[in-house]
Amino acid sequence: MENVRIDKWLWAARFFKTRSLASDAVETGKVKLDGERVKPARAVRVGDKLAIDNGSDEWEVQVLGISDKRSGAPVARLLYQESEASIARRIAEHERRKLFHEPGADFKGRPTKRDRRQLGRFHDE
Repeated sequence: MENVRIDKWLWAARFFKTRSLASDAVETGKVKLDGERVKPARAVRVGDKLAIDNGSDEWEVQVLGISDKRSGAPVARLLYQESEASIARRIAEHERRKLFHEPGADFKGRPTKRDRRQLGRFHDE
């Protein structure tokens, strides 16, 4: 297997839970191939460098293997190699999130009456 669509590869490498999420991320520019936006049908080749923002983390990886089948995490990890700078940045971001909890991070969608009260108490302090 030589060529696989980038959205299939991202799904197989477990950066996104579904292929449609991977395709949407590629279309919106959250995945860049060698620093440029691409379409979801673009083929990935060994040696390509990808910048991936999956919402919670940002990755800079080099493609080491090609697959269009999703398998276990240890196998998927063999498809790419993350850069040292990317690893350091993700660890620093994880530590920052651990030390400073965003006040609105727990709220999903429109706040409930209870959530609004808690926000009010937070602003009054």
